[in-house]
Amino acid sequence: MDHVKKNPMYLYLVVLTIGSTVGLQAWTTLFNNFAVEVARLDGDAIGAVQSIREIPGFLALLAIFIIRLIPEHRLSALSILLLGLGIAATGWFPSFAGLALTTLVMSFGFHYYETTNMSLTLQYFDKQVSPWVFGKLRSISAASSIIVGVFIFFMATALDFARMYVIIGGVIVALALWGFTRRPTSADILPQHKRMIFRKRYSLYYFLTFMAGARRQIFIAFAVLLLVQKFGYSVQAVTFLFVLNNAINYFLSPTIGRAIIRFGERKVLTLEYASLVAVFLAYAFTESKWVAGGLYILDHIFFNFAIAMHTFFQKVGDPGDVAPTMAVGFTINHIAAVILPAIGGYFWIVDYRIPFIAGACMALISLTAVQWIRTTPVKPVAIDSL
Repeated sequence: MDHVKKNPMYLYLVVLTIGSTVGLQAWTTLFNNFAVEVARLDGDAIGAVQSIREIPGFLALLAIFIIRLIPEHRLSALSILLLGLGIAATGWFPSFAGLALTTLVMSFGFHYYETTNMSLTLQYFDKQVSPWVFGKLRSISAASSIIVGVFIFFMATALDFARMYVIIGGVIVALALWGFTRRPTSADILPQHKRMIFRKRYSLYYFLTFMAGARRQIFIAFAVLLLVQKFGYSVQAVTFLFVLNNAINYFLSPTIGRAIIRFGERKVLTLEYASLVAVFLAYAFTESKWVAGGLYILDHIFFNFAIAMHTFFQKVGDPGDVAPTMAVGFTINHIAAVILPAIGGYFWIVDYRIPFIAGACMALISLTAVQWIRTTPVKPVAIDSL
């Protein structure tokens, strides 16, 4: 797929996606240890910072108004710059207020880049290849996560938190500055509407996006908790699963993109949600630590199937609606992040199975909803060339 790789926007998104992944992975890896060992925060303060981290995702729709002032690709580079600055500053503010502020800066950068990344991919790559581009970017992201994890492992033996944050943040800032030197845009791309847009015919996309956010929160909040609390997984075991997940996704993500091109969004999402019904029920009732670990890997793989939701919108939406709809969709996706962890935590105390049974029910609802997907077939593409 040489013509895709020669598109200036492809390299632009690859480089900035590496910056985004490095930032999120570094923050996730270091946060708990830094918060406890250096900032001396307790559980409720750490939980509050985690909630603050989700605020920018909920406010992603504001990106619509920002692109009135600067081009969307510049907002991508600016977002990575904010991410890098937030990471670099984290180690110098070891307090609740300091972590809240640096987390907010970092998170605005991460979430706004994710919004523009989806939008620019759908604008600059046609329906025949955009699933592969999404898959390739996720593959690169998986590889970057592994590399930064290894990098932190070795840095931690010689450097304190402040220096690690500065080095990692500096790398991200450098990638952002590279982005500011590029002009990957094309005059042929249709200008985007720069206002908030809600259309009734996008209702299925909005609904699937909300349900995907709910499913993501069950995975994030309770899957690892199950492995640790019920099955006694150690830090090393969880880390091994994380590395294995990313190694699998490095190879599998482009294949998922090819499958969307070959079979269409409805069939791919049907496979995802039918499988998730079984996965969540198995989480609830398995008594085997090995089965639970395997479910965690499968669950993580199915995250990549969400590509199909965005390419579904690309096929049914107006080309000028891409940027505002991706921003609105990202906000809808994060509504569940505000609601579900607290509710699920309450039911976890009653019976840990309840959140997973609820997840199975939500997957069943999503499975029913995706049967309403109707898309116009695209011109066949040589899958083997991707």
